[in-house]
Amino acid sequence: MKLEQTRAKTMQWWAGVQRIAHSDTISGLIMLGFALAGLLLANIPFTAHIFETIAETQLGIPGTNIVLPIGHWAQDGLLTIFFLVVGLDLKQELTTGSLANPRAAAVPMACAVGGMAVPPVLFIIVTATFSLFGIGAGVAGYEAVATGQVHAFQEIAQGWAVPTATDIAFSLTVLALFAKALPGSIRAFLMTLATVDDLLAVIVIAVFFSNLNAWYWFVGVIVCALVWSVLVKRRKVPWILVGIVGILAWVMMFEAGVHPTLAGVLVGLLTPAREIHGEHSPRAERYKDKLQPFSALLALPLFALFATGVHFETVSWTMFISPVVLGIIVALVLGKPIGIMITAWISTHVAGLKLAKGLRVRDLFPAACACGIGFTVSFLIATLAYKDPELSAEARFGVLVASLLAAAISGVLLHRQSQRFALAAADRELDDAIRQAAGDDNIDVEEVLADGSVTINMEALSPLAVARYHARHPQAQQAEHSIQQSNDDAESQSNSADVDTVHGTSQNIQRNVTTRKFWKRKRALGRQVSEEELRRRRRKYRHQ
Repeated sequence: MKLEQTRAKTMQWWAGVQRIAHSDTISGLIMLGFALAGLLLANIPFTAHIFETIAETQLGIPGTNIVLPIGHWAQDGLLTIFFLVVGLDLKQELTTGSLANPRAAAVPMACAVGGMAVPPVLFIIVTATFSLFGIGAGVAGYEAVATGQVHAFQEIAQGWAVPTATDIAFSLTVLALFAKALPGSIRAFLMTLATVDDLLAVIVIAVFFSNLNAWYWFVGVIVCALVWSVLVKRRKVPWILVGIVGILAWVMMFEAGVHPTLAGVLVGLLTPAREIHGEHSPRAERYKDKLQPFSALLALPLFALFATGVHFETVSWTMFISPVVLGIIVALVLGKPIGIMITAWISTHVAGLKLAKGLRVRDLFPAACACGIGFTVSFLIATLAYKDPELSAEARFGVLVASLLAAAISGVLLHRQSQRFALAAADRELDDAIRQAAGDDNIDVEEVLADGSVTINMEALSPLAVARYHARHPQAQQAEHSIQQSNDDAESQSNSADVDTVHGTSQNIQRNVTTRKFWKRKRALGRQVSEEELRRRRRKYRHQ
């Protein structure tokens, strides 16, 4: 009995954890909290040394030459779980999701490419401007960073790929917080764009930030991938073997010189995304749901903690005019939406592609601004692109600032856009109610609102639709205000009559009674009685 109760409590607890992990809002805020905590812990004098000691503590895999600091294990090890979830999600989207129909997903796919192409150009322009005029360094071809150290333009330009990525978790968090009334087509657009963006970021990391080693390690990666593909297709999956093969794939990828987190994407793409063996849901979808808590609540928060845990000797305004920081901010905050919007316009107006029904190109701008939130993959690329620790630290600081700016801007724009869509939905609800009450779908709604010829059941409308009724039919609001004013006047006179009653005046007692009778009848009549009729009856009762 106790065992069953314990099991039930455990399952209930795990269900709560899964709900939190699958909530874009909560998981995104948790990750942001860990990122800010890492920045604070690394720069508060009392905790800076302890945090650095923990981050630099070496851990290794027995029997191998793989020895990494804890901070790098969070980046190269735990982050593999996140990339495995990305791989599973990509496989599901490519098989049965938004990417299964290339024509339907053509616009967001093209926008993902445009959103990755423009930011590097702006980053190079900003850093090249510093280099051309020797800003801070005094010598053309060199530029000074926030610490005062001088670096060559070629060294700083290696960070061109840092502002290319979009953090899907944070983007959806902003969407969930500020865009509750937006149509699902905008969320689907952002989901498709961010998914393709993740795929392109994986390709960028594999192609530009890998130091290839001996060929036989790649043979090992291929063998592990094939074994994984066979095991996960069996009727009864041997999970112990699958786990061992996954770890071996990670080791082989590490030894091959490719970033080991890409092993997660590889095996994720080899997982079945259709129902097999009579199952009710695809295995890729189920595995993703099971791994989501470990990715959202363990891997990503710890990665954010150590990725932003960068110590700065001095934190001042000069950091914001560092060519690295400023270049990343401009590239993410401006480059991402510019690239997406230009590509969307060309795709729809030149190439003849179609957006989802009811969407216009300008409707995409707030969501495009949300794509400027770099975070996870941008942090990773910053550590890979710069070998100099100061440049890497400034790049990660720039990603953090740019992501917060992009989140704030997109949050404001999405909130205003959400309000516009909510008002439009309320107007449609009101129009449908008027047509239904009139029994005529072709009726002129504005004319009906003007003459009040149709009675609407206001209780059946949403509060926002009622507000839109008053806004579009001000006479109704004015009449209601007049009746309320009459009600207030009569109540005040009723109170005066009550006071006179206390003094024992029989005439005021009668007036109080007649006044109450009047208001009782008035409430029964409702709003159908005109103001003139109400005043006439009121004078009549007062003279009785």
